[in-house]
Amino acid sequence: MLRGVRAEALDPVLLRTFVAVADLGSFTAAAAAEGYTQSAVSRQIAALEDVCGVELFARGARGVRPTPAGEYLLPHARGLLDRLADTARALDGLRRLDTGTLRLGAFPTVNAALLPRALARFRARHPGVRPLLREGTTERLLPMLEAGDLDIALVSTHKVPSIAASAIDPGGLVTLLDDALLVALPSGHRLAGRERVPLAELADEPWIVADDPEAIAALRARCEAAGFVPQTPLRVAEWISKLGLIAEGFGVTLVPALAASALAREGVVLRAVTSDQPRRTVYAAVGRHARRSPAVTAFLADLRDVAEDLRPEGGDGRQRPGGGG
Repeated sequence: MLRGVRAEALDPVLLRTFVAVADLGSFTAAAAAEGYTQSAVSRQIAALEDVCGVELFARGARGVRPTPAGEYLLPHARGLLDRLADTARALDGLRRLDTGTLRLGAFPTVNAALLPRALARFRARHPGVRPLLREGTTERLLPMLEAGDLDIALVSTHKVPSIAASAIDPGGLVTLLDDALLVALPSGHRLAGRERVPLAELADEPWIVADDPEAIAALRARCEAAGFVPQTPLRVAEWISKLGLIAEGFGVTLVPALAASALAREGVVLRAVTSDQPRRTVYAAVGRHARRSPAVTAFLADLRDVAEDLRPEGGDGRQRPGGGG
């Protein structure tokens, strides 16, 4: 009956007026209910009849009633309007953060404190939004962000000092904090009693580092700046393994201050580094597709708040107490 009708020609406004006329049996009553003039309702029904190519109402002295074509169209019109209403409610739920998904990426040590605390704040206010988390290096996360697989990626300059000039649009980079890199020593180490340790005095120590070209290059660059090339006989990636080796006196390593509280272990001490203390900048990189996302905007505010709580009070990398969230 409705062959040849293009779906895009079925204007929801016309369908809503059609349903009102069918329910109320009068153009005049439908006009009052929908806030139109009687002539506007007549024009809308005429326009819908032109689209359908059939008469939808039989006009009479006592009002109007649907024709067989109108009776056929009525349940379909109601269904379309119901689905549109459901769609509008779903979109409104996304806008109000009652529902939805937030896709996050983060490098490992930021998952120790910054990200969990920010997520806890976000969840307390928006429990209906489901977070999805992917852990990886900055090098792995940035392509995922550019491909649209992540909404936000927490990245750092630890291995990629030129991140601010990378392929990520600078407008999508939010600076969160500068994170000091501490040195982890065995508790019985000759320098363990100091509050600050000159990096140059660790020139003869075995350094424990992940067996990863970028990690080795980053460590070497920092040590060469202090006047020596580090010995790296122990190539270990997991922090629990690194700290186990350090506790038994097999070497030293650099530890991000952000992860210091989570990496506390008996037999290991963390000390600040004197002069030209190595640091890295932590960023939240936002994908182009996510710039207007209400969930992303809200979560960025939580990240900034927690980063402020975690920002060191002084230059020794120690975090403020409490730490928000």
